[in-house]
Amino acid sequence: MTALTADAATTAARLRDGMASGVLSFPLTSFTGDKGDEGGKGGAGNGAAALDVPAFRDYLAMQIETGPGAIFPACGTGEFFSLDEDEYREVITAAVREADGRLPVVAGIGYGWAQAARFARIAEEAGADAALVLPHYLVKGPQSGLVEQIRQIAARTRLPLIAYQRDQVAFTMDGLRELATIPGVIGLKDGHSDLDRLQRLKLAAPEDFLFFNGAATAEVQARPYASIGITAYSSAVHAFAPEIANAFFTAQRDGDDATVERLLRDFYVPLVELRDRVPGYAVSLVKAAARLRGRPVGPVRAPLADPGPDDLADLEALLTTGLDLVGAAR
Repeated sequence: MTALTADAATTAARLRDGMASGVLSFPLTSFTGDKGDEGGKGGAGNGAAALDVPAFRDYLAMQIETGPGAIFPACGTGEFFSLDEDEYREVITAAVREADGRLPVVAGIGYGWAQAARFARIAEEAGADAALVLPHYLVKGPQSGLVEQIRQIAARTRLPLIAYQRDQVAFTMDGLRELATIPGVIGLKDGHSDLDRLQRLKLAAPEDFLFFNGAATAEVQARPYASIGITAYSSAVHAFAPEIANAFFTAQRDGDDATVERLLRDFYVPLVELRDRVPGYAVSLVKAAARLRGRPVGPVRAPLADPGPDDLADLEALLTTGLDLVGAAR
């Protein structure tokens, strides 16, 4: 990996320490409407819902108090794709102020490299510590193009960058080697869960390059990833039930296989099956679960839609089961 600036090296070290101490939190973004009403059993998503910064800060304060290793605002779970630039600035600014230096803040950026660079500048001005480069929009590209996409963004920001491979973005060993030479690129989030390929990438990368598991409902994949030396992961469950997420992280770290398997069998796998019922539930189901717990997050924005009554009832029952499993208050 190319030598990092002092600030980038410090950020990479803080992230490495955070990844070892707790889950990586991808907070929801709070919008107005449907907020905290009888468990949030509202209907379709609201494309016109306004950003609610005070509610977001309240929600984020609760999340930070549960001890995540880092926070990643305005990423997929935070509905980056539905934020305009002014809203994005408010979200990142609020996250930085709420974190107050206690843990790293990694802002989501994305679309084509020119637009991603605009978001990177906003995140930099707002005080973020690093940026996660979400997969680019629509088109596929060869390895040279995937690497160049990151290179163009890195040339336009001082923020350390973590590349995110999923969907149409998938690096080869040669691509990863080239990616790691770009100044400021410090790691890779993986959403493909192709462990054969990922093992090769890890072996091709510099020793200090950061890797983490970014699969949807990453806990289900935590043991396979750990088998190739990637123990850090993002947790959507942390966004609504940090008690469950932290209990799983502790059990996985400590080799408590009985607890890991009980949580997988009775909570995480049923959650995945519920998540797979409707496109977009990887976000909207998480937000509905947060509302069920009285968190001030509001509805999702279009093109997502909030779950209907039957799925909400199943979600509520599953949430109760999960909280009971870890002895947490409902």
